[in-house]
Amino acid sequence: MNFLAHLYLSGDDEHLMVGNFLADFIPNKAVAQLPTYIQAGVRLHRQIDTFTDQHPLVKQGARRLHQDHGKYAPVILDVYHDFLLAQNWGLYADSSLEAFAANVYEVLLRHLHHMPPMLHDRLPRMVADDWLVRYGTEEGLRFTFSRVKLRSSAPHFFENAVESLTKHYPDFNKEFNSFFPDIIEAVNPLLLPHNQ
Repeated sequence: MNFLAHLYLSGDDEHLMVGNFLADFIPNKAVAQLPTYIQAGVRLHRQIDTFTDQHPLVKQGARRLHQDHGKYAPVILDVYHDFLLAQNWGLYADSSLEAFAANVYEVLLRHLHHMPPMLHDRLPRMVADDWLVRYGTEEGLRFTFSRVKLRSSAPHFFENAVESLTKHYPDFNKEFNSFFPDIIEAVNPLLLPHNQ
């Protein structure tokens, strides 16, 4: 799961949303310094990752990518999941992706004071680029993979990642739409205490 899916799975609780977003940007030792209601979002993020990594359909999709993309197959699949969620947005949300993204941007910027300094510049740029909506486009996919390649010790494994999705799109799309309701069902009980 990448940003869009994690944020969607936070439900309507903005503190869960902030913690869920922050989880990829802070070390575990820094989590205890966050307010408890945002720590809950970090824990939610970890639970989503654990459930996703163990799901048989996710493992199946990663195996399909392994020959061409090696150990980075799960990373690539995470990005695909955001693209596929954007493509199938109408199946999972009543509001538009654009409206959802606008609300998320407002929430995250309002809680910028809880975020590490590196996000104080980066998050406003992400918002200005409308990165959540761009995940649903081929151009957005290519941009995302180009950024990931810069941080990778083996960037060649990200070559043709978009083409791999195109080649196997029906399989990945079918697996996603079978897997995603499972993660929604798994996460819903975790949201209840925060939404009451």
